[in-house]
Parts: sequence; structure tokens; C-alpha cells
Amino acid sequence: MEKGVATLVSNSSSHFRHIIICLTRSGGSSRLLPESTEIIEMDKQPGNSIRFFWELSKRLKQLAPNLVHTRNWGGTDGIISARLAGIRSIVHSEHGFGPENPDGNIAKRVWIHRLLSHYVNEYVALSSLLKSWLEDKARIRKPVTQILNGVDTDQFHPGSGIKIRKELDIPLDAFVVGIVASLNTIKDHPTLIKAFKRFQMSTPGAVLLVVGDGPERDRLTDIGGPGIRFLGNRTNIPELMRAFDVFVLPSINEGVSNTILEAMSTGLPVLASRVGGNPELVIDGVTGYLFPSGNIEELSARLTEYAASENLRQDHGRSGRETVLSNFSVQAMVEQYETIWNRVIHNNTYP
Repeated sequence: MEKGVATLVSNSSSHFRHIIICLTRSGGSSRLLPESTEIIEMDKQPGNSIRFFWELSKRLKQLAPNLVHTRNWGGTDGIISARLAGIRSIVHSEHGFGPENPDGNIAKRVWIHRLLSHYVNEYVALSSLLKSWLEDKARIRKPVTQILNGVDTDQFHPGSGIKIRKELDIPLDAFVVGIVASLNTIKDHPTLIKAFKRFQMSTPGAVLLVVGDGPERDRLTDIGGPGIRFLGNRTNIPELMRAFDVFVLPSINEGVSNTILEAMSTGLPVLASRVGGNPELVIDGVTGYLFPSGNIEELSARLTEYAASENLRQDHGRSGRETVLSNFSVQAMVEQYETIWNRVIHNNTYP
């Protein structure tokens, strides 16, 4: 989500000025923002308090923005505080569910979303599943627009991964599986690690590169093994992806994954779990394969299939790149967001 916000801010029109309020602290994605972007850290402590809502509302009142755009469950604090500050132009986005609520079924949260929808002008959902959740589960009665993530196809492009392989001391003929994702439970790295170990039996010398960091790192390194490398957070993701032979995302749930789109734009075949917004990105049998979440056997079999056929990898990777170029441009994403912002600012009629 943070990377998607950074992409949006970096490519928005000059007549929009963005101020980002982090409820706790700013994360690593702040490096992706334009240097002129103002970032405010609120240092919120765990839980909710009237004092925090009051402090956030005071800050918003001082800033006096034309519009407040909140995102995901944590951002609902901003809806309350914006209304306390007298701000009536509010947009809320749902980008996906967190590891503490992977299916969006916590009744209290559903109820709060429904209640707060009275104070929101419009909603954005990144996937059709999230759009249905807002309309059917949360039963919000405001306009919901689905906006797919955009990817920078100039930055993420096919090319040689020889340099990175040499830097990481990976043989040029090794089969490299890659994942770029935060190390938390919802991404389900254990399924990939177990499938990779099974795959190694038929493909000795294969390498799994795990890019990202998070609370599950210690547990994952404990169940790792030969050929599995944990690289942590990296700033050279485009170059790293060009060193992969296949990209995998085995999530338990997912919104619309930036990393899947980036992998497709890089010309990689993608193996993704059949959950959330993944089927909206990966065309099964054309740009990659979808597999049931948690299915170690099928994931391992698909890895073996790709390792055995360079032509198959190239065909799926080429189709993925063409799909991104046709349907997932950054420009199209930005235009859709700005259309909503302008509509809400100039036609504030809902709450």
C-alpha cells in the first residue's frame, strides 16, 4: 500500500500538493516520495484514545486540506479526526486486509466501517473482491470505484540479471525463484519455502531469493535451508527481479499486488495463490499459474514445470509484460484518482 501511495504521489498533477500523515512512524517507502513531500509522524501508541483523535484533528485543522484520503483499517482514525476538524471532503481506500484480519470478517470492524461510511464521500477499492466486500459485507451506501494499481514500466522492464547474480554469487545457470513481500503471516512464506525444498529434489542448485523484512523473519530463517537466501529490504528491486527466473506470491489473501505487476512488467512468469485480487492480474496458463492457497504440491509442480521449459517461461513472461503495458499504466491510475478527488472537492454532496 505504501509503495502504491508513493507511486501515486510521485506521478500526480502539479496542481495537487500532498501531505502524508503517518499515524505512527514513517516507513521505508518514504524514500520513494518526491523530496518536497511533507511527512508528518504522529507517534500513535497501540490502541485508541480520545486524546489521539483530538491531536490528529488539531493537526488536520492547522493544515486545512481540501481533501483527506484515508487508507485501510488503520486509516479510519483519519475519518473521525477529519470530521472533528470540520473537513467534509473525505475519500477512503481499501487496499487489502491485514494479517490480523485476513478475510475481513471481524464483525466489529465491519460495523465500524458501515458506521463511518456516513462521513465518507466516496470509496476506492483495489480489487473487485474488495469492492464487493465494501458494498455487500460492510454495506456502505456511497460510490465505490475500483482502481487498479499502476506500475512504472520504464523502471520494471525485461533485461539481464547477470550483474546481480554475480554480486550475490549465484551461478548464471542456476534456476532462481524470487519473492518480494513483507515477512508477515498473510504472505504465507512457509508454503513457498516448503514447496521450494520439494522442488530442489529434482532441481539441485536452485536458489530462492526472499526479499523483504518483517515480524516473521526469525521464524522463516529457522525453517529455511540450503539455497534459500533472505536479502532483507532492498532498494534495487527492479535489478533483483531481472535476476529471477520466476516470481512467486503465495499469500493467504491479497488486494492488488504491486509486486505481481512489477514482476509481470519485468517479463517474469508469475505463480500466485488464487486469492483476493490475484486472479485479476495473473491470467492462468497465459501469464503464469494460479494455485490454491497453501497447496505445496501444486506450487512445487509448477516450479518444476517452469524449470524444465525456458520457452514456457519466456511465453508467459512476454504475455505478462504485454498485459501490464495494455492495462496497468501509472498514468491511467493517477487520472482515475484525480477524477475522484476533483469530484469530491467540487461536488461535496454526500455526508
